[in-house]
Amino acid sequence: MSRHAVATINAGSSSIKFALYELNGTLARHPFLSGQIDGLGAEAHLVAKDADGHRTADLPLAHGIKHAAAFDALLEWIGSHTEKSLTLAAVGHRVVHGGERFSQPIVLDAATVTALEQFVSLAPLHQPHNLNGIRALSERLPGVPQIACFDTAFHRTQPHIAQLFAIPRSLTDEGVRRYGFHGLSYEYIARVLPEHSARADGRVIVAHLGNGASMCAMHQRQSQATSMGFTAIDGLMMGTRTGALDPGVILYLLQSKGMDAKAVEKLLYKESGLLGVSGISQDMRTLLASDRPEAAEAVDLFCYRIVREIGALAACMGGLDALVFTGGIGEHAAEVRRRVCLALGWLGLTLNETANAANAVHISTEASRTEALVIPTDEEWMIAQHTLDLITA
Repeated sequence: MSRHAVATINAGSSSIKFALYELNGTLARHPFLSGQIDGLGAEAHLVAKDADGHRTADLPLAHGIKHAAAFDALLEWIGSHTEKSLTLAAVGHRVVHGGERFSQPIVLDAATVTALEQFVSLAPLHQPHNLNGIRALSERLPGVPQIACFDTAFHRTQPHIAQLFAIPRSLTDEGVRRYGFHGLSYEYIARVLPEHSARADGRVIVAHLGNGASMCAMHQRQSQATSMGFTAIDGLMMGTRTGALDPGVILYLLQSKGMDAKAVEKLLYKESGLLGVSGISQDMRTLLASDRPEAAEAVDLFCYRIVREIGALAACMGGLDALVFTGGIGEHAAEVRRRVCLALGWLGLTLNETANAANAVHISTEASRTEALVIPTDEEWMIAQHTLDLITA
């Protein structure tokens, strides 16, 4: 009997994340196979696990292997570790930027892939690799539908004024505006929030906190404002990214420090954030365990920036009914959540310390005017569901 599945792909600059979800009338809630290839271009490694979390692969790939050859290796490995009757119904790709044109997932063809190339300049660190993944699998899996799911799409519901920068209109007309990212994560949280809160359609802020971090203000489960803007560097302090920065600092680096654009780009994206401030690590777990003052200052700044942004987003909505933590740090760093929540007493949020320490779903007290929750995100499942919806429409 034939077994059908949907694959999801997230192709980055040095990694490829993948997952396979079984189709049996509906989409399985969890993948039966998932993993990633890390270290592309250097010491690449394939790691995979099954539905029970048991490791099924941990093997090195050819030194210096690039994306195209890595996809060959991945498809060969999947073919040898799944039954011969498995039929791949479609592949869903995470695409960082859809610009103003693409506000919903799409079935890809040559024309739409060409159209997506125009957004490479808006997301130079992500978009080229997303498109390389699409091209590679389109060539290797002819006849299998390829679906693009956009990280920017969820934020297209924002009011027009929330999308604007105070720059010459000619630049705005060229597409220089606030787009927002992590949209697939926010869409997933918006989808499942009614299962956990009666306030799901109220004024909600979702904090996606990980190596990349952002926040989204939602009303009626639609994006109203977000901390990221034109690129995925704006807003909150991140693992290695600055977050919001006075543009004058960039002018100073260019004009007074003699740095060129590439050096500034590296500093903003790779050398700043938790890593830059601490001088130790981009990993929140390492910093929380450290007794060095630089580590403490990095954590303090990370939490301060979150609290400050929550104030701004709450103001956009005229108040706050619920705060949701998600992402690697948001889901697992109880101390970060504790510091943030204790600073939000002015919004009527009262933390349940015991529930928070246990990483419970509900971490505010029953008397709290603002509800606080911890909900794991699942961007891969969201991509898989969109993919299924399109191929069965």
